[in-house]
Amino acid sequence: MQTTTEETHVTVKTRELCQAILEQPNFQEWRRNIDAFLNDEKSRAQYDGLVNKGQALQHKQQNSLPLSGEEVADFEQHREELLKNPVARGFLDAQQELHELQESIQHYVSKTLELGRLPTADEMEGSCGHGCGCHH
Repeated sequence: MQTTTEETHVTVKTRELCQAILEQPNFQEWRRNIDAFLNDEKSRAQYDGLVNKGQALQHKQQNSLPLSGEEVADFEQHREELLKNPVARGFLDAQQELHELQESIQHYVSKTLELGRLPTADEMEGSCGHGCGCHH
């Protein structure tokens, strides 16, 4: 039986992967953009307001309630204002980059577990993963 203090080969390699992620050229910029956003109360409030408006619209749609043109226009106006805010834009861009990186890693690991071997480039290209329904 293995003790919890002993690191497995997979744990060691996972830590190496994490270190490689931290050493990626854009990673520190992404973190700075996220931290700048988290420290900017105005940008956070602007973002939260947009999220709340979006959730309200989505709730109405899910309940088959009509959306007024004013509601949609108000949401779009606030969305455009948020995208013009460089602190919020930096946060959104960093969030997207980190999400794509995370999805890529998860996809690669999932494909490896599915195949029982390292996937080829052809097997990785154009596939969202088993059961995604995109038929790539």
